[in-house]
Amino acid sequence: MLNESHEKTLAALVDISQRAGLAILEWYDGDMGITRKADDSPLTRADLASHELIAAELARLWPEIPVLSEESADIPWETRQTWKKYWLVDPLDGTKEFINRNGEFTVNIALISNHRAVMGVVHVPVKNVSYFGASDAGAWRQQTNSPAQAIRVRQPAAEPAIIVGSRSHANPELAGQLEQLGPHELISMGRSLKFCRIAEGLADFYPRTGPTCEWDTAAAQAVLEAAGGKVVKIDGTPLNYNSKEVYLNPHFFVFGDSQRDWLLPFQNIA
Repeated sequence: MLNESHEKTLAALVDISQRAGLAILEWYDGDMGITRKADDSPLTRADLASHELIAAELARLWPEIPVLSEESADIPWETRQTWKKYWLVDPLDGTKEFINRNGEFTVNIALISNHRAVMGVVHVPVKNVSYFGASDAGAWRQQTNSPAQAIRVRQPAAEPAIIVGSRSHANPELAGQLEQLGPHELISMGRSLKFCRIAEGLADFYPRTGPTCEWDTAAAQAVLEAAGGKVVKIDGTPLNYNSKEVYLNPHFFVFGDSQRDWLLPFQNIA
């Protein structure tokens, strides 16, 4: 059940993410001001506008909790490793999707406590939809200005299973591994929406063996796990946060039905 404290915090996070989404959409149809980061990934004015709004609001409402955003990630490990609790933010998850104007980008805000994503909001600006949840409390989907609807993963998985993948990271090796799972339907989509599709019981499995960073996954993982699903590494242990100096995630796997062995075809990957 959602206690009063969680309810107020989630409501505030949803409001912040929705306002960040509006700030992003101000740049959607015009000059995005695209530049390049040091790693050659794109950066737009929308990324920065969303980051500035979210960082300012989180600092105003919870000044005692540090904020780590993709756009302010140059925080020394010596500092970060002392954090027991912090906000982990991707102000515009899916910048390439934003630039391509396909609508598949999100605003992600997560609360990390003792290395676990315990609360999160994933907002989809183009659709005015927010997914949010907290551990031991549940997960919800809300169309802006409409009542929130509780969501839950699908158990057992569909037959054939619905597998979601990354639009820009498909590869023949993955196709072969998925064949070992038996009959399935593969749907491509961008970013955090894959987690959310599983969280609301519309898909069953998402394997990720390509590179991601911690801010890419934290908010969606919090929602997915609050909806009864799991996000695990190849050894079956939960994907965790702020436990190493680098921000890169290992391979991970997202699923709703825990009774099925989704990881078997992937045991030999590096």
